[in-house]
Amino acid sequence: MGRDKSLMELDGVPLWRRQYNLLAQAGASDRMLSVRAEQKWPPLDVTRVVDATPDLGPLAGIAAALAKTRHSHLLVLAVDMPRVPLAWFARIRERCAERIGVVGARADGNFEPLAAIYPQAMLPLVRAAISDRELSLQKLIARGVDEGFLRVQEIPAAEAGWFENWNDPADVSGQP
Repeated sequence: MGRDKSLMELDGVPLWRRQYNLLAQAGASDRMLSVRAEQKWPPLDVTRVVDATPDLGPLAGIAAALAKTRHSHLLVLAVDMPRVPLAWFARIRERCAERIGVVGARADGNFEPLAAIYPQAMLPLVRAAISDRELSLQKLIARGVDEGFLRVQEIPAAEAGWFENWNDPADVSGQP
């Protein structure tokens, strides 16, 4: 992208703030912004969670947030997926249970790990993946499903566009 995607704006609002506000609307009582250690930009009113191990991608952020959460579940939303609507989180939240979260699955069989709800009980599995340097979120989620930590919510073809990542400056001109 050539710059920090989280600082790009949509309708005058930085993407990070847009997603942060959506989490509140989805019912998240504690919100955190997962950042790399060198990212100093979030304002003081935002709880930052710094990746404990650099260069592990989103897995490090999920691990840090699961470790810090005071609740049984962690709602995760990538900053570069601003088309995900509040309705998605209402749908998957209904399917969560004690020690069980929900992740979406696309028609092609891939999971959507960055618009999901993870149970805090899955933290040992996440830490084991990091320890083993198994950084694939697809493999982690498959294991979470196999071990009963995650349920799968199918993503209908009509909703697939909700989960598109904005990885090009031209994407930002599109409206969610």
